[in-house]
Amino acid sequence: MTQRIRAQFAFLLEADRLRGIKRQNLILDCSRCENSAEHSWHLALYALVLAPFAGSDVDISRVIKMLLLHDLVEIDAGDHPIGADVDWDAVARAETAAATRLFALLPADQGTALQTLWHEFEQAQSADAQFAKRLDHCQPIFQTLYGETPIPDHLEVVRKNLFGGRAAALEQGFPEAYFHALALMGHDTTQDLSSLTQRLPFLNAADALKTVLRATWIGDGSRPENSAEHSWHIMLYGWILGEHATVDINIDRVINMLLLHDIVEVDAGDTPIHGAQSAAAQAQQEALEQAAAERLFGLLPTAQATEFHALWDEFEAAASADAIFAKAIDRVQPVLLNLLNGGGSWLEYDVSLAQVEARVGAKVSRGAPEVWHHVRAEITPWFEQNNRA
Repeated sequence: MTQRIRAQFAFLLEADRLRGIKRQNLILDCSRCENSAEHSWHLALYALVLAPFAGSDVDISRVIKMLLLHDLVEIDAGDHPIGADVDWDAVARAETAAATRLFALLPADQGTALQTLWHEFEQAQSADAQFAKRLDHCQPIFQTLYGETPIPDHLEVVRKNLFGGRAAALEQGFPEAYFHALALMGHDTTQDLSSLTQRLPFLNAADALKTVLRATWIGDGSRPENSAEHSWHIMLYGWILGEHATVDINIDRVINMLLLHDIVEVDAGDTPIHGAQSAAAQAQQEALEQAAAERLFGLLPTAQATEFHALWDEFEAAASADAIFAKAIDRVQPVLLNLLNGGGSWLEYDVSLAQVEARVGAKVSRGAPEVWHHVRAEITPWFEQNNRA
């Protein structure tokens, strides 16, 4: 089992590099380019929210997993804007080679399963893959059209994409998205698009999670991670490490919990686990998060708002088996990032191994003791070498 869990963490730590891949499109406030990790998180959220537009033969849980994986190959092959002059056959070969290398880091059974799912997305022949592709085509369009100050060249890319580009297929495959994009560009449409437009405010508000900075820094130590890319990374953690849960869990529900768990930080901000907080400050933070949950989930149609809010409440309460495991995974990912970047928030907050054990280890052990056993063995030498044991 030691070798298996080592392989799983090798893959998860390598996946961290996706945060360094910049895409052409801007985040909604137009302050910077989006990276491929936070894009993957946002697409997964699109899948969950826009599930009513999928066919009855579509498994949304599989779609979400496809979207978590779909851009991992960009770690090696890079991102290629659709309007660029690119040898797409060469890109396809590079991405296939990247998939082979990356998924080979995992234990053979998991690596084969993930690579097969990635190929399914690329081939776009199954109902699940086709819906995932539609989301991948429409999310950058809406992100541009709803942007605060979109770049004219980006608007032109959207226009060409809708009229003759790959997004033209949305007219048949996801007409609500296609015609709403046309409406945003000033074209007259007669379709009733309310079933889509009543969900987009939530998806647009969630984009702000890409601007919420956490105390933990990304693996290369170049900058703090943001809460959107953190959510993507721990969804991947939960999926890969799900077999180490102490009891049977529904991994699809766990992934959805982790997809939604930090949404409230759009309004309430992030609270560093190693930051000192009084009981009064903690209570105030909890009140802020509850108010944020009411506002943000309230942007959705009633049924979805109720469902998502209940899932978020379940995670917060950490009483169910799924929530206990999800909480464990939420704690373990920053520990590995700190180790990868040379100390990170441990140095900033003057943290000892005993404090990590108390604040992190206890929660991880509750949901996945085998994971904590491995992680503790990995981090102990750092604390000993830095006289923080």
